[in-house]
Amino acid sequence: MECRAKCGACCIIPSISSPIPGMPEGKPAGVRCIHLDEHFACKLFHSPERPEVCRRFKAEEIVCGTNREEAIANLTKLEHTPSRDLF
Repeated sequence: MECRAKCGACCIIPSISSPIPGMPEGKPAGVRCIHLDEHFACKLFHSPERPEVCRRFKAEEIVCGTNREEAIANLTKLEHTPSRDLF
């Protein structure tokens, strides 16, 4: 699955504990990444500065759903579910 245009849910909903260019402490859950543009596209997507955690994320229907609203709901649920309860 390819990333959905004008979504950006993965750049807003999850927390990121590793440093991001311009966000040395990472990104709290629910906070828009500073590299997400006005069209919900990552400005670092093809940059070598793109963090490893972002490069490793793969769009999958189980996470991204069929539309942006489902992606936000799914990622929100995952962000608030203890990892021990996921599997």
